[in-house]
Formats: sequence, structure tokens, C-alpha cells
Amino acid sequence: MSSNSIYNFKVKASTEKLAEVRRFVANNASKHQYSKKDIEDVRLAVDEAFTNIIKHAYNYNENEQVEIELDINKDQICVSLFDKGKSFDSSTYRFPNVREQIREKKRGGMGVYLMHKLMDDVQYLRDSGINEIKMCKKKS
Repeated sequence: MSSNSIYNFKVKASTEKLAEVRRFVANNASKHQYSKKDIEDVRLAVDEAFTNIIKHAYNYNENEQVEIELDINKDQICVSLFDKGKSFDSSTYRFPNVREQIREKKRGGMGVYLMHKLMDDVQYLRDSGINEIKMCKKKS
């Protein structure tokens, strides 16, 4: 059984905090000898999830907060983002047609798709008014 390391970070729901969030993820993943590619994949997925919370859950209300929890062991890294905003109903989500998005030069709408492509497991949970998006990536 491998021991897990847990790291927590609370941050204002603002795009100005994206660099801090990226650093938090990268610095802690680096302590556990994750590859640059794994770290970049996790950072991008967290970036997309954090941005979606700002936009969709909190409607750009910077007075709100997001809590980020990293659960890291020698085999995988899991990142959970918690918010108290509007929840995301993953049952109604349909993956975009990427070729069509590119051909039509459509911006946006790719965040959830990217999170699922970059991570091995993505779950959306809601409990007692708190939303959690949990994303895990196995060490490559």
C-alpha cells in the first residue's frame, strides 16, 4: 500500500489566480517525480476546470472561492476542485465534434472535452450544496 500526500489550497474564483493554481499543482506533483508531460496534462485539465467554475458555477463572481485538493501517491495524482456555485449536469453534456469546431473556428466549449482527454478519470459530484470535480491521472 502506498501512502498518499494531500495538499489543499483555497483561492478566490478569479482568472487572476490561474497562475497560482497552476504553480500549486506543478510544484506538488514535481515533489513526487511526475514527468513534465504528466504535470502539464494535469495543469491544463485543472486550468480548464477552474475556468469553468469561474464562468459557469460562479458567473464571474470573484467574491466566491474554490478549494483545490491534490491527493498524490506514487501511482496517480487526483485533483478535486470544490465550489458552492451552480452545478454542472454531466448527463446532458455531449462531446463536441472537434474537426467541426476547428473548421468553423468556434471558440470555447472544449474544456470538458480536454479534461476527459488529458485525465484517466473525471467525475462530477454534488453533496450538501458543494460541487466537486475530481480528476485522476495515472503516472506514465
